[in-house]
Amino acid sequence: MGSKFLQTFRLGVKTLMLHKLRSGLAVLGIMIGVTAVIWLVAMGEGVSYQAQQQIKELGATNIIVRSIKPAGNASGTQTGMFVSYGLLRDDFKRITSTIPTVRRAVPLREISKEVRYMERTSEIRLVGCTPDYLDMNNLRMAQGRFLSDRDLDRVDNVCVLAYDTALQLFPYEDPVGRAIQVDKDFYQVVGVTHERAASGNIGGSFSGQDYNKDVYIPLSTLRARIGDMVMTSRAGSREGEVVELSQVTVTVGDIEDVDDTAAVIQVLLEKFHKTVDYSIIVPKELLRQAAVLQTMFRVLSAIIAGISLLVGGIGIMNIMLATVTERTREIGIRRALGAKRRDITQQFLIETVVLSGTGGLLGLLFGFLCHPVIYGAHWLLDNFFVNLARDLPPAIQDLVFLHGSSPRARRSSLTTQ
Repeated sequence: MGSKFLQTFRLGVKTLMLHKLRSGLAVLGIMIGVTAVIWLVAMGEGVSYQAQQQIKELGATNIIVRSIKPAGNASGTQTGMFVSYGLLRDDFKRITSTIPTVRRAVPLREISKEVRYMERTSEIRLVGCTPDYLDMNNLRMAQGRFLSDRDLDRVDNVCVLAYDTALQLFPYEDPVGRAIQVDKDFYQVVGVTHERAASGNIGGSFSGQDYNKDVYIPLSTLRARIGDMVMTSRAGSREGEVVELSQVTVTVGDIEDVDDTAAVIQVLLEKFHKTVDYSIIVPKELLRQAAVLQTMFRVLSAIIAGISLLVGGIGIMNIMLATVTERTREIGIRRALGAKRRDITQQFLIETVVLSGTGGLLGLLFGFLCHPVIYGAHWLLDNFFVNLARDLPPAIQDLVFLHGSSPRARRSSLTTQ
């Protein structure tokens, strides 16, 4: 029985080799279908993983309250040419003093500025913050130290440079101990942070942030040197804004208290704000939504995979039907020589399995080459594929190809730089 099957198998392969072009096209169709499905699912999984990691970095037990300028005529309080809106220092005091579930609250004020060192300049995000900002945003120090409580109490003119800012201002020098200029004031550099991946846009009220282009100064120093009023020029006109705090990140002790605490903060702000000039972001809820979207995408990918393989199967059926029609004489001769009906059927099934199996294996091979192909093609198309690889990091099941991911995430990775 085994020798007969092996003989039929060899005959089927030999018959396929007699029509190399037709067999090759059938294999190519299956290979492209399988490869496309794997690449599509890998890209989707990679993007989903990256989005969930960014949400997790915000903290599952955190609640982010941000100032937002109201649109249209509901633009807060108008004082001359200045518009006042957003979170107040009194809001921060009320949140920390009246809500018992709050374990920590980190305020900050951010302003776009130009920083200067000698003849070198850089457009940066000037962040007035407290020492807790370092741990809250998973930042690490590369040189020197971060801001301290003493810096806040003494309203010192000290600053910490982010990674890219330090490279632009001090490409050949050690920045620690030197002074940079913001507006008319000088700030002594006391530290430099490590490079950190930028966060993506999450929702309509939380824009992406590039932590590598920041300059951090004590919140008390920003208030004393710059103040709450900031004048900006837009489209040839000057516009002034009065904002006391840009953001307050609240941490609760238990993840079960997140939703209730967010609801209390909502009621508290509604009581003291006439217009909705703030937004409340709950990363735990965003993470839940991301998981639902990931499940939906997996179902969609399975449907696309099924359709692709069905189309490939129909293509092979068409080829085999044409083959049977062409080989009517051969089938008749074999039947006359004693071949049974199942022998003829077995031969054509073997030919079909060989075509499908070869195309499927080649498709798997090229599918698992998704990551090295994307990271290697930038030699041909320069920055296009570099950005594509960064924004769409391919991931196949638990094999996450995410550049710069944590050791836990890289444990089962096959990253190729």
